[in-house]
Amino acid sequence: MSFRESGSVRYFGFDFLNNAGILNAIITRRGGTSPEPWSSLNVGGTVGDDPERVVDNRKRTFKALDRPVSSLFDVWQVHVTDVVCADAPRPFDQAHRKADAILTDRPDVTLFMRFADCVPILLYDPVRKVVGLVHAGWQGTVKRVVSHTLETMREEYNSKPGDILAGIGPSIGPDHYEIGEDVSLHVRNAFGEVSSQFLQTCNGGDGVFRVKFDLWSANHFLLQEAGVREIEVSKICTACNLDDWYSHRAEKGRTGRFGAAIALQ
Repeated sequence: MSFRESGSVRYFGFDFLNNAGILNAIITRRGGTSPEPWSSLNVGGTVGDDPERVVDNRKRTFKALDRPVSSLFDVWQVHVTDVVCADAPRPFDQAHRKADAILTDRPDVTLFMRFADCVPILLYDPVRKVVGLVHAGWQGTVKRVVSHTLETMREEYNSKPGDILAGIGPSIGPDHYEIGEDVSLHVRNAFGEVSSQFLQTCNGGDGVFRVKFDLWSANHFLLQEAGVREIEVSKICTACNLDDWYSHRAEKGRTGRFGAAIALQ
């Protein structure tokens, strides 16, 4: 795992994907044009920032990655398990499809998503030459969106889980992700006996016990359960590192979105 810089833009990549010749980047919030509270490389168009600045930030992002912005394929992320297979970039005048996972086997397509605590999961099948990008918050995790994505890779591209490489990117860490009883119940219902591996109960110091959800471990479990053997976890917490990342939780909802991209080359 390593950080790279291109001009004022700084981004994180997985070395095992870099070594495989796959463009992969989880782009920090540095190097953009947006003012507070979105400072500075906000690529989220639904958080109150000026649309022209958002467009400019996306252009800066793609320039830093040496990819044409016209290669972009993105979706409207709505915390579901729908998976979209992209066989061409999304025309800018075409409406977004609703989904939280995208796949492609086309080198002329750059998959792109936006994050601010939820888990970016990058996938690559070196045998079938397929890449994928998954957005997994607590809802996507308990709904097993990454499992649905792997199944779609099998159905659409004949991928085998044992061939797939997976990277779990910067997102909110277990120490900062306190959840309520309603979410805890969803986790227990989704994972059964193994849910205890992902739920941490601790004393908040005021005599009240609180529960925290480990999204990293839960998604790692889902990948392993499906048969993925090579998994790398960044273990970078967005809430701990606000100089680099947006965090919806740590910044109380007044923040931007950082981008994640993956593409065949």
